[in-house]
Amino acid sequence: MAYAEHPDYVPLLQRAYSNWRDLEKVSKSKIFEKCGVAYFGRPDADFMMGVKKSSTLYNVPIAKSTPDKAKDLFPAFNVPNDFEVIFEPNAGFVTPERAILLYSQLAIENGAVIKTRSRVKQWKQEAGKISVQTDGGNFTCDKLIISAGAWASKVIPNFKPQLKVTKQMLAWVSPKNWDLFELGKFPCWILEDPERGSYYGFPIVPASQFGGPLGLKLAHHFPGEVSDPDKVNRNITQGTEEDIRYFLNKYMPEANHTILSMKSCLYTNTVDENFIIDYVPGFEKQVTVACGFSGHGFKFASAIGEILADMAMKGKTDLPAGFLGLKRFG
Repeated sequence: MAYAEHPDYVPLLQRAYSNWRDLEKVSKSKIFEKCGVAYFGRPDADFMMGVKKSSTLYNVPIAKSTPDKAKDLFPAFNVPNDFEVIFEPNAGFVTPERAILLYSQLAIENGAVIKTRSRVKQWKQEAGKISVQTDGGNFTCDKLIISAGAWASKVIPNFKPQLKVTKQMLAWVSPKNWDLFELGKFPCWILEDPERGSYYGFPIVPASQFGGPLGLKLAHHFPGEVSDPDKVNRNITQGTEEDIRYFLNKYMPEANHTILSMKSCLYTNTVDENFIIDYVPGFEKQVTVACGFSGHGFKFASAIGEILADMAMKGKTDLPAGFLGLKRFG
């Protein structure tokens, strides 16, 4: 919750945490893993300043450590002497695959019909209704919510100037000593390298509980290769292994062993890297959109779903999402 990107996200995160807990109660399943998040960087780095600002404004519990103390707390990290280390004990991670599956099940139980592998061909407003043409049939509705991910600018062409889709690489490595990096002993983490920006990662999770991929997951958070979501080159981006090795060698030498796998995903980046949640202009609040999550959106999914439902059904939301509207683009 000590959110570096912007303190205005913190109330939305507070709601998201609450809604994830509600999903756990209703589904009788565990979604959120509380393992803490460690932040590493120079004290004056924008990212570290953002963490401290959000923590101060919203009284988010954090603990600051010197590099020497941090080496005892986080022995897997090689912490430079000019770094500050902050630990947020109540943070953790959400398992997306499980969350999506459980939300889908609950939606179906409550009467929803989920159409998979149905490409949207077009949508339009006519006779006071919204019509949607897809590969899986044609539909008419009073209210439409568009959350099309990397395809948002194809579904809403007017949004193209605000959105850029990039291919991002993720890696899973086999450390020399797995025990040091396992869930329960190792936190989620974000490190701001002064030369290359932010890297982030997760503890090794037990395969019996989470499935694959196996190993220690980490990635570089930066705008990757610009891509067309319909024609993504899924081959490993040149320089990815060198970039991962650079980080491991410099900051996590005990993990600089075997790279087990590398995969790609897509970011849909806005100009300011903040989400877009608003009504599509010109449709009298009949069409709501959520897009441009810029690589940091899924943790908010439980709250954003509530916001979108409120906007579509009530014409407004009481949750503080106004700063994510389209007006900021002029």
